[in-house]
Amino acid sequence: MKIGFIAHNSKKSLMENFCLAYKRILSKHELYATGGTGRRIEEVTNLRVHKFLPGAVGGDKQFTEMIERNDMDMVIFFYNPLLQDPRQADIDSITRCCDKYNIPIATNIATAESLLLGLANGDLDWRNIV
Repeated sequence: MKIGFIAHNSKKSLMENFCLAYKRILSKHELYATGGTGRRIEEVTNLRVHKFLPGAVGGDKQFTEMIERNDMDMVIFFYNPLLQDPRQADIDSITRCCDKYNIPIATNIATAESLLLGLANGDLDWRNIV
């Protein structure tokens, strides 16, 4: 399956730790990420990550285009909901796009863990049919 990762600056360390903790599961799948997030995931896990441009310069749009082509199976998007983000439109665009195309999305670590454990258990195999 193709798993996409986005983490805003205040959540990049959380994303690194998350990917390190679930490296065994992630190693069996294709990983995609915006530029900085992808680079940091690769550095801590030694997993191969297909990297888009950095989010602020078009990576978010590349990410959304992949979702619209039904070419992404799951998205993990860590952002800080307590901060006023000037890129709120990008956050909304990605989450709306996932909802529109029935792509499972996690925006916090609890949901992300549930999705990855479900993936490991075969609970998301329905994505292979879509």
